Amino acid sequence: MSILLLFGFAFVGYLVLTDEGGVLVSPKFAEVAARSVTRGVDGRLHIVETREFAALRAANADLWFVARSDRGDTITFGEIPALYRPLAHHLGSITFADIRDTKPPFQYLAIVRRASGPAGELTVLGKGSLFSATFVVLFLSNLMMIPVLGLLALITIVATPVIVRRALHGLAMIAEKAGAIDIDRRGARLPTDHLPVELVPLVEAMNGALRRLDDGYDRHQRFLVDAAHELRTPIAILQAKIDAAPDTELGRRLQRDVARLATLAEQMLDLQRIDRHAPLRQTVDLAAIAREVAADLAPLVLVAGVEIEVDDLGGETVCGDTAAIARVLANLIQNAMEHGGHRIIVRITGRMIEVEDDGPGIPADERDRIFEPFHRLRPRATGAGLGLHLVRQVMTRHCGSVAAIEAPSGGTIIRLEFAVWTQG
Repeated sequence: MSILLLFGFAFVGYLVLTDEGGVLVSPKFAEVAARSVTRGVDGRLHIVETREFAALRAANADLWFVARSDRGDTITFGEIPALYRPLAHHLGSITFADIRDTKPPFQYLAIVRRASGPAGELTVLGKGSLFSATFVVLFLSNLMMIPVLGLLALITIVATPVIVRRALHGLAMIAEKAGAIDIDRRGARLPTDHLPVELVPLVEAMNGALRRLDDGYDRHQRFLVDAAHELRTPIAILQAKIDAAPDTELGRRLQRDVARLATLAEQMLDLQRIDRHAPLRQTVDLAAIAREVAADLAPLVLVAGVEIEVDDLGGETVCGDTAAIARVLANLIQNAMEHGGHRIIVRITGRMIEVEDDGPGIPADERDRIFEPFHRLRPRATGAGLGLHLVRQVMTRHCGSVAAIEAPSGGTIIRLEFAVWTQG
């Protein structure tokens, strides 16, 4: 819009500069002169002092004119310049003229106009009121430029945003797709269709970067899976040898440590399984899983000197991954054994499972952070800090939630709540 205004001003300035300057005689002068001319009873032309003619004469001391009727008779007023006296005899051949004089005192300024009065149609040659020619140029040029600038402004305000929006529609789509890319949606690439040619190399470079990141992530994941699989065999052999050894305090400690190693290997594999997002089509009985997990962990619980109780208050079935939910419960029970007190309650109510202990509890400002990977509540706590992170990942996959709340005894309750719809 500013460019359009500058263009308009420049155009008007050009018109002013090309103007020769000076003044012009007002065309209204001829009409006033014609209305002051009448025809007498003798048939001759006479000048009558009308009010407007008196005002015109008072405002212009050098007023003069020659009026010629269609009959050919003429009448004059004022001192006619010698230059125009011969022209007065030829007014029958001239009906329109603007004669300019660019140098003061502008004594040769004159106009020729046709005008009507009491004496009929007259051709008037003369000099009356003056006005600035530059003003006329400015007025006419502005009168011409305003519609043009208005139209250009309308096009700029209305059409330009539409054109730009359509041209950048592809860029807005790219931004939307780029915002949807995260670590759980790998393999996505940004399309290059409907993009300005200048942006295609940038989008292709971004796609190349995404491809390299995906390759690096896949290599990292394969390494973790391979390492976890390799650890399972020696851990199983070591566990079998410890189980066959005499029951001693050292043997029980080794048994707990080996169980912790086995849990860590399973957690690493679980993270990989969750990452594959297998469909959740199994019908899962939460109470049955809780009883089975508690029975499997009973030997470790007894060795640790902890009581465990499964309280079924009317559990429901959900769609989910039986093995993943079982490992989540095993993680929570083992955490309660390590950090809790002497009694663990696994409570099932509807679509909710709670694991409660009577230990020292978790500070309020730490209850959200315990689900972060590698976060430990206490610096010397055992474990790798992956158990509760795995719990949150599994619940997220099941469209559920997990939260840590304070138990009535002062311990901790880890609450798993499954959504009404967990299919898919």
